[in-house]
Amino acid sequence: MAQLNLVQTVNQTLREEMRRNPDVVILGEDVGRNGGVFRATEGLMDEFGQERVIDTPLAEDAIVGAAIGMALYGLHPVAEIQFLDFIYPAFNQIVSELAKMRYRSGGQFPTHVVIRSPYGGGVKGGHYHSQSTEAYFIHTPGLYVVTPSTPYDAKGLLLTSMRMHDPVLFLEPKRIYRTLKEEVPEEDYTVPLGKARLVRAGSDITLVSWGAMVHTCKAAVDLAQNEGISVELIDLRSLLPFDLEAILTSVKKTGRLVVAHEATRIGGFGGEIAAQASERVIDYLKAPIMRVAGFDTPFPYALENIYLPPPERILNTIRKVAHY
Repeated sequence: MAQLNLVQTVNQTLREEMRRNPDVVILGEDVGRNGGVFRATEGLMDEFGQERVIDTPLAEDAIVGAAIGMALYGLHPVAEIQFLDFIYPAFNQIVSELAKMRYRSGGQFPTHVVIRSPYGGGVKGGHYHSQSTEAYFIHTPGLYVVTPSTPYDAKGLLLTSMRMHDPVLFLEPKRIYRTLKEEVPEEDYTVPLGKARLVRAGSDITLVSWGAMVHTCKAAVDLAQNEGISVELIDLRSLLPFDLEAILTSVKKTGRLVVAHEATRIGGFGGEIAAQASERVIDYLKAPIMRVAGFDTPFPYALENIYLPPPERILNTIRKVAHY
């Protein structure tokens, strides 16, 4: 098995699926000759040509609109939005058209579209290149929202997404594109959507996260372990649907729940997780459910390491919940 980082895994997975399925096409800004701003599609135009790897104008609404049309005629488009922060010109196409097409047609028109987009902070991108606005799309029935935290999961989740009959927003945490490597099998495999991954087993507190924050949480779990606090860490992997059962099972064991994410606190997906858990396992809780999140401000360039929850801020919340 090859040792790959996350962006290499995305590139390899796209290449493998394009070889397997001639209906897969890629479109987006600079995805062809330049291989994308993060080089996730590097070399694909050389192998598959300009009819299957399409450089588009700088127009996100046109990129997604074209992908919808391609899917209605049987293709399997993978559209790249350079940064999640740039997706809003296509917002209406995604939430009003793409997410509704299969439902409104009674299943006659599957919209097998994958929209890939780097998201999140940690790369000194400033407030136009660092946001985590996944909650906007989690609010939209008809979409799937996926975010891997490891190269292994990136391949399995992306293959699953490209073989769906429903549209998938595939969010890639750019902070870890090249910061970690692991063995990624060369053979074909998939990871199911809606199934969380148990990263660490623990007995005192359940900690839930996704994307790049999973690795920050791992550091916080190590710090808590040094203080005698046993934390069970869950990586959701997909946010819509999300594995509520895994969370409830863990909280019934630990009696405590903390949710950590990069996005702003108000309206962040952590609030939905807290609400669903409190509705179902309140009799098991030994402490209030708490969230660790980005601040309710525009994403700051100079202070991003303060804005993004560091392990120490997560540890402080773990302490409060453990000693409540």
